[in-house]
Formats: sequence, C-alpha cells, structure tokens
Amino acid sequence: MTASGTISKGLFRGFNLRQKTILLTSFISLLLIAIVASNFFIDNRSMSTDFESKNLAPSFDHPFGTDWMGRDMFIRTLGGLGLSIMIGAIASTISTILSIILGLLSSVGKIEDSFVSWLVDVFLSIPHLLLIILISIGLGGGATGVIMGVAFTHWTSLTRIVRAEIKQLKTQGYIQVSRNFGKSKWWIAVKHFMPHLIPQFILGTILMFPHAILHEASVTFLGFGLSPHEPAIGIILSESMRYLSAGYWWLAFFPGLSLLIVVLSFDMIGENLDKLMNPKKAHE
Repeated sequence: MTASGTISKGLFRGFNLRQKTILLTSFISLLLIAIVASNFFIDNRSMSTDFESKNLAPSFDHPFGTDWMGRDMFIRTLGGLGLSIMIGAIASTISTILSIILGLLSSVGKIEDSFVSWLVDVFLSIPHLLLIILISIGLGGGATGVIMGVAFTHWTSLTRIVRAEIKQLKTQGYIQVSRNFGKSKWWIAVKHFMPHLIPQFILGTILMFPHAILHEASVTFLGFGLSPHEPAIGIILSESMRYLSAGYWWLAFFPGLSLLIVVLSFDMIGENLDKLMNPKKAHE
C-alpha cells in the first residue's frame, strides 16, 4: 500500500470509496483554489525586503520564518506553490491534448500508428530531465520554456494507454458495423473512441499533474527554468542551500514540505479516481 493510500484510509475511516473520493476531491479543490487565489492578493509590499527582520525563525508573526533578506517565507511559499500549480495545470492540459491527438491519429491506419509508436519511443529514449532542459533552453527559458518543456515530455505514457485502449476497442462488433455503413476512420475515432477514452484523459491529466510540478521545480532548482526574480519553489529551495549550513533550516523545510503535500494530494485523488473507474474496485 502506498503512503497516500495509508493517509487516505486514516483520514476517512468509516467512509466508503465513493464518499472518500467526493470528500477528498472537495478538500483538494478547496486547497488548490485557496493557494491559487492567494496569489492574486500578494502584492509587492508583502514580498519586499526588511533587513531588520532577516533570518528569523518560525513564529506567530512569520509561520515559515524569514529569509536572508527579511522576506516572509510563508508568503514566498504561497506564491511559489501558486505559480507551480498554474504551470503544472497548463503543462498537463497541453500534454493531454497532445495525447488525444496522437492517440486518435494512431487509430487512422497502420502507417499513422507506426509513426506514433516511433515518436513515443524517440521521446522515451532521451533522459526525461535532460529533454525538459533542452526544450526549455531552446524556447528561451522562463515560464513559457518550462511549460513547453514539461508539456512536450509528459504525453508519452498517456498516449501509450490511449493506443492500447483503441486497439482493444477496434475488436468490438459495433466498430465493424460502423465501417460496414461507410463511416470514415475519423468519424469512428471521434464518435466511438472518444467517449470511452474521456475517463482515461481525466485520470491521466490528474496523475500527470504532480509529475509536471516536480519536474518544473527540479528544472528551476538546477537553474534552467524560471528566472531568479520569480517566487518559484525551485528557486526558493536552490537559494536556501547556501544557508542551511548556517542553521537556517526553515528556508528549505517548509517550502519543500508544502510542495510534498501538494504532490501527495494529487496522488491521493488520482488513486481514488482510479479505483472508482475500475469496475473490480468500484464496490469496495
């Protein structure tokens, strides 16, 4: 059993699977909305420097402490999480759209299917993080470079799932009936394949989300992502490495823990949705 599964069982003991999923989904949605919405209320004054309050340990006034420039780490962490969630959402959506297009393209014919399979193998043959860095640098870095880098490297797994689903659907009798009635391959793909694949797209996007957030943070941490003036979690963690030896542990602990909580939250909701979509587990 995974760590997220253990947490979910402990928090929602006594609820059935459907109730747990609804409660967990509601909680995660409220958490994400609160984090993203808080970014619209963060102004330049709350992020300004105050050298008289630099390197303060966590307290009631500063729950996450302050950094070497006196900036409140709670505000910086909220800003970084909101930015990471928005980047992850855009990148995951683009990846899902690519998966839909390539998955449906593979259903058109053998040549198209071979091309999609070859393209998936090419992207999987290149180290994941290296490919994100190359794409990000090639597009000039910044938020656009990171989004495109993450988006263009996370579509492969979902595309393989879509291809496998389509191959299974092609053996169904109603598909052959549509062909006998003269329906085109694209008509069959849109009218017959798409409705069956929508749950896979939803689940795939949710499960892709934590990977997108972590890879965005990793690339930014290495210095190939967002610009240093952005309040990104990767930048916060990268900057904090220079001060950990001086005993300022809170500079890395709270931002890292917050990122872990967000990633685990998406993992938990993905696991429960997977159980609901699986007929064998739906009655647990």
